[in-house]
Amino acid sequence: MIENKEIIALFHLMDDPDEVVYNSVSDKILSFGKEIIPNLENLWENTLQEETQERIQQIIHKLHFKDLTNDFISWKNSECDLLQGALLVAKYQFPEMQDTPILKKIEKIRRNIWLELNNYLTPLEQVNVITSILYNYYQQKGLEVSYNQPDDFLINKTLENNRGNALSNGILYLILCQLLDISVNATNIPKQFVLGYFDPQHEFGQPVSHSSEKIFFFIDPLNGNIHSHKDIEKYFNRISISPSSIFFKPLNNKKIIRFLLEELSKCFNNELNAYKKEELLSLVKLLDE
Repeated sequence: MIENKEIIALFHLMDDPDEVVYNSVSDKILSFGKEIIPNLENLWENTLQEETQERIQQIIHKLHFKDLTNDFISWKNSECDLLQGALLVAKYQFPEMQDTPILKKIEKIRRNIWLELNNYLTPLEQVNVITSILYNYYQQKGLEVSYNQPDDFLINKTLENNRGNALSNGILYLILCQLLDISVNATNIPKQFVLGYFDPQHEFGQPVSHSSEKIFFFIDPLNGNIHSHKDIEKYFNRISISPSSIFFKPLNNKKIIRFLLEELSKCFNNELNAYKKEELLSLVKLLDE
């Protein structure tokens, strides 16, 4: 913990009823950066007034969010690794989360899949191996999207609970495919998060008449089920949307994490946590810049 007289003096003003004074105190505390968080946690434990505890929690949250924002800036200016992006999103809800247990579990799943793969498998056989291990051996379950359950969107909870919605399961599936160099990507099909096995040679081969022809088949990340082009055509007919080439182009990692942030923000619509929605959308805007 940081120890100096200025911090002690600031903490004595934390319960000042004057909002102008409190805002000034809060800004000064924030200027110390995340190194002051242990001091704030100690103050919270030794404070009896609920209102003051709430103020302390707000300042701690702001410090974590400032740090997270800087991490997102570094991420978007780097290679935009999907796993690292998913971990950053999870840290919005769990700022003290340790990456190591998550990385170890993903590596364990990756290795179990890798042991079953060989160079002679067809794309469908490769995907069947992934599906068998992830959904059967590890019992990964799919959940319908519920904006009352923000944990369902987060990679740490998806792995911890062995269940997630289409987006979190899909991101886990994509992370494994990227680590295994398997040509599976997210598509832009409306109102769904559907994966596709893309022809790894399409950029070098003959041009195709439609972007969908670059995709061998589609994968539902809820359960790993395979869907054909006819299945997707039926879906477009059902939602009365004409299938356009844009829907069959692979989403890059930045767009996937952007979409994850947008969906997570929908979990915070009431007055009490509306600030979380604003913060998450500010991260979306940050990735757009």
